[in-house]
Amino acid sequence: MLVRAGALGDLDRLLHQLAHTAASPSGATIPVDAWRDDEALYLQFDLPGMDPAGIDLTVERNTLTLVAERPSPFPEGAQPILTERLTGRFTRRLDLSDALDTDALEARYDHGVLTLRIPLAARAKPRKIAITHGARKQLTS
Repeated sequence: MLVRAGALGDLDRLLHQLAHTAASPSGATIPVDAWRDDEALYLQFDLPGMDPAGIDLTVERNTLTLVAERPSPFPEGAQPILTERLTGRFTRRLDLSDALDTDALEARYDHGVLTLRIPLAARAKPRKIAITHGARKQLTS
């Protein structure tokens, strides 16, 4: 098995963590898809039927925390006949790599899907190093 070191290895570990994150206390977890390209990591969370005002997204140190709440659709006093959609408070926490620039994180909620774009930090991107040439300088004592 090949193991990546450095920034890309950190991103691989994050993606592995996404696949093994425990469910929230309600027994449900917020489904997420993740992918990356040469510029950023992308996360998409399914949050159907949630009011964007009820979605709280924070980053503290390298931990991303998503909290969302879906209230009961039933009016007070109603007797539910069928309840298949989960309601209540949902939480998802992910440890992010140092290779990501969380200060530049972008979030968009559209049609029940919260999409995050987290750019790679400049220090994590491959860069070409210029090599100078010329006369060798003597060090003086």
